[in-house]
Formats: sequence, structure tokens, C-alpha cells
Amino acid sequence: MPVSKQQADLGATLGVPAAYLRPDAGHEPGAPNRSGQDEHGKKRNLSYPPAPAPLPFGVPDNHTHLDFRDGSVHVTVAQALDAANAVGVPGVVQVGCDVESSEFAVRAATEDSRVLAAVAIHPNDAARLAEAGDLDAAIARIEDLAAHERVRAVGETGLDYFRTREPGRPAQEHSFREHIRIAREHSKALQIHDRDAHLDVVRVLRDEPLPERVVFHCFSGDVQLAEICNENGWYLSFSGTVTFKNSHDLRAALLVARPELVLVETDAPFLTPHPYRGRPNASYLIPQTVRFMAETTGADLEEYCRALAANTRRVYGDF
Repeated sequence: MPVSKQQADLGATLGVPAAYLRPDAGHEPGAPNRSGQDEHGKKRNLSYPPAPAPLPFGVPDNHTHLDFRDGSVHVTVAQALDAANAVGVPGVVQVGCDVESSEFAVRAATEDSRVLAAVAIHPNDAARLAEAGDLDAAIARIEDLAAHERVRAVGETGLDYFRTREPGRPAQEHSFREHIRIAREHSKALQIHDRDAHLDVVRVLRDEPLPERVVFHCFSGDVQLAEICNENGWYLSFSGTVTFKNSHDLRAALLVARPELVLVETDAPFLTPHPYRGRPNASYLIPQTVRFMAETTGADLEEYCRALAANTRRVYGDF
């Protein structure tokens, strides 16, 4: 559905991309939808934040979930990309978490040149699928998808000890190792999901022959993990969490990270940067995080944008 003049005028008044003001036109069948409550069970503010000022040089969002809806807003891939382009975000890496979302990522990347795809089984889904006896079939489908030219990464894969307890962790590790193999054999980047599992993620990475490019998606470590990434040439992708007031370890990690290994992402619709934490996130908010990162490191904004864009291109290639 096109944006009406009334919606466009309202968007201009509020500073919010008009597509993100449109009432729900009906979610795509099966599209996941983020909860209207936060982790404490409180009702979230479901209005999208205002668009930031455009960046002086385009920086792609290297991890987003365009198929994951938030609140009552249904935005098409093209509308989301148009809103991002308007503020200096020229492209995105659409990331799969299961077979269905990975197939969506490939379709989106095939239909719009501003999208590249990443495909994988999320570690939490790996444990669930293993219990049902379906994990190996799902991994086989991911390997089929990984051969596609528009797929530039295998991920998000890794270990998650926050949501998956001990009984499901061997399945996570098996899936992680299989995804590493797929990324290596298909010469794709590896996008890692690491939650409360730093030591074991590093252990597995050191134990396996790796693809040329490894990315810690939504880097959540400290200076020690950043230094391990520096030593190994692994990329650190920072999200809106680096802007949170209590994220002292993340900011310290950013300061020691080798500049040529730093990336930026939204993980939209999650992890909306300060001061909009808890509200819906989208790729058009990348400039909010980029400006914070540049200020934190004392870098010139345009030079910082150019470096982030070059790093992204080295990992994922041209759009």
C-alpha cells in the first residue's frame, strides 16, 4: 500500500518516516511479531523514533530482520529501505534465524539490490529442532541456500546460554560447528550470535578451521574479548546497546577494537539506541549509533562513516 499524502505530511511533522506511521495493514502470513511488552512485562512504547539527520557518507546496516514486525506497523522491504536510504543507510544485510526467515532473506536480496542475505539456524532454534529430530534437515536446507550468490554470510549462528539451558547446549554446538563448515566451504562470512557464552564461542572458533571473515554480531563482550578479536582478525559489530548508559564494558571494547574490524548494525526491531531504548528499531536509526561511536572514539564523523562502509564491503562484498 502506498503512503498517502496525509501520512507523508504527518511523518514530516513528526520527523518519522511516513511508512512507520501507517496503521497495520495486516502482517504477512507467518511473519514474526515482537512482543508489546518489555522483559519486565511492562507495556512498551510502540511508536517509531524520529529519523536522525543523514550521515555524511553512506553506512550499511550489516544485521537486520526486515521480516520481523513490531507493534501495529507493517512496513514493506522497499519502504524500510527507502527510509534508511534517506538518512544515509544505502543497504542492509537481512539475516535469517530459521529456514523460513532464511528463505525470506534470499528472496528479499534477489528482489532488491539494496539487500544482501545471511542464512542460518539460530542457536536457540537449533536446540528446539534437535529435540524434535529436525535439526540436520534444517541445516541441510541452510547449506542449499548458502550457495546462492546473494547470500554473503552464514548466520546468525553460535551459542546462547541465556535462553538455552544445559540439555540443549550440545545441539547448539553441533549446529554452530556445521554452520562454520558451511561458511568455510561456500566462502561466506560467518555471523556469530554470542550470548553469555564468550568462552565457549572462542573455544569452538579456535577448534575449527574458519572462513576468512568472522563477525561477532551485536558484540556483547568486554575489553578482553575485543583483544581476542583483534588478535584473530575477527570483526566486532556494534549495535544500539553501545549507546546504553550502563554499557561501560562495550564502550571500553569499542575504544580498544582495531578500527578496521569495527562494523555497525541495528538488529532491528530490537536494541533501539538511546534515548529511544525499548521502542521499535529500524535501519533508518543506524545514524544514531554511528554518531555515538564516532563521538566515543573521537573520530571525524565523515571519516568514521567511510571506514565503517569500507569494513562492511570487505566482509560482505558489493551490493
